[in-house]
Amino acid sequence: MINLKRANGILLHISSLPGSYGIGEIGPEAFTFVDDLVEMGQTLWQILPDNPTDEYHCPYSATSAFANNPMLISLDNLIRDGWLNLNDVKSYPKTNFEKVDYPRFEKFKQDLLTKAAANFEETKKDNQKFDFENYCEKNQYWLNDYALFCTIQNFLGEQQWIKWPKSFRTHQISAIEDVIEEHRDKINKIKIIQYLYDVQWKELKNYANSKGIKIIGDIPIYVSYNSVDVWINQNLFKLDKYSKMCFQSGCPPDSFVKTGQVWGHPIYDWEIHKKDNYSWWINRIIFLYNKVDIIRIDHFNGFAKYWEIPASDNHGLNGKWKEGPGISFFEKVFDKINSKIILAEDLGEAYKDAKKIRDVFKIPGMKILQFSFGNGDPYHEMDQNTVLYTGTHDNSTCIGWFDELLNDKELNSEKNSINLVDEVIKYIDYKPSDLIHWNMILYAMSSKASYCIIPLQDILGLNDNSRMNIPGTVGNNWLWRFKKETLTEAIKEKLKLITKDVNRI
Repeated sequence: MINLKRANGILLHISSLPGSYGIGEIGPEAFTFVDDLVEMGQTLWQILPDNPTDEYHCPYSATSAFANNPMLISLDNLIRDGWLNLNDVKSYPKTNFEKVDYPRFEKFKQDLLTKAAANFEETKKDNQKFDFENYCEKNQYWLNDYALFCTIQNFLGEQQWIKWPKSFRTHQISAIEDVIEEHRDKINKIKIIQYLYDVQWKELKNYANSKGIKIIGDIPIYVSYNSVDVWINQNLFKLDKYSKMCFQSGCPPDSFVKTGQVWGHPIYDWEIHKKDNYSWWINRIIFLYNKVDIIRIDHFNGFAKYWEIPASDNHGLNGKWKEGPGISFFEKVFDKINSKIILAEDLGEAYKDAKKIRDVFKIPGMKILQFSFGNGDPYHEMDQNTVLYTGTHDNSTCIGWFDELLNDKELNSEKNSINLVDEVIKYIDYKPSDLIHWNMILYAMSSKASYCIIPLQDILGLNDNSRMNIPGTVGNNWLWRFKKETLTEAIKEKLKLITKDVNRI
């Protein structure tokens, strides 16, 4: 409920950091990136969600809304802290340094994390024991269920809870108690791994904050059907008597997808949430605020109005608009978080309905520069209380986007009344000798938007081979990593000078 101060930052998921272990981690390379941010004159780091993912590795469809992704734990820091040794990682598989190599490292790393947890259990000091027990007590409202969920998945060999035997699917007390008794050690190790992540994360966040860097975390509006959150809170979702989804999330047909999009998340039963004063949601928001400095809510529009699709459909044509919880929800939220900053990802068809909520609580909205051309003024309707991106994890890179514009024969035909390429060139003052991404970055950062956030791919001048995600597709997403040497001193200096020139330092 406060206006933003002028600032600039970079969008980079932790998994995209460089390193030797197949995926970016919250270890030495993350600390180095914080130093890079400082060198570049940046004060914001948007990390996106860091929750555990499903087989498609999308953090926006996580298996837990609260838990951390163990794959992001730093092995180097585990060695430093004595929970592993160098011999443990000697046989670690050689991996692709430019893409996250899930098939090669996932099981290997999980085994190392389990070993680290066992070593912690055996050799922890009294102060570490106390800290761990305190962590478990503080987080018991989600941690116990998450550890149980993972344990049942493992011993049944079935990842999807809807396929579990009825006794587990419906939380029969005797069945659950038997699991807890028989698998107590495994449950405890899962808790330890979450604790070790928490220890490492706090170290990184404290370091970032000490350098003047604020961390922006994302909170997806929906959770995966195959998540502990749905399994343990089935009454909060529109499920039938067999625990199957009645409806699913998505969006209506538009110019991008003629049949609409199906996202496949279960739909909240907002009336039940309201009766409980939205306690699950408020716990979720408070939990994330204990990890980051600023929260961006993904698909903010869904709190105003959402597209509800029959669960059996594989398209969005038969969906219907439904009213979200609206203002009453955010009244309860801000009663708990007071002046904490929430950013709204309010792109899409329900924008006007969401704007009413934003206006009441002065929540900053979001704009993407790539989408702004073709309206006669790329900055139309933009006010100061805005977060402006050149693009996001869901978009083409600036270079990829402009190349597509140049090669779009229909767009560039004489029949088209708006020559989008000409408009882009005009507004960003582009010349053939220029590097398009720097023109886009300068133009975005020169705007009156209080926050300007640039994906690292755009700063590095990369094409769509480095794109993070293509919405509505599965597989081959969330894999990109940057190579340390590509973030050169020249690039860092150029970004710093631009940031200073436009008064964002």
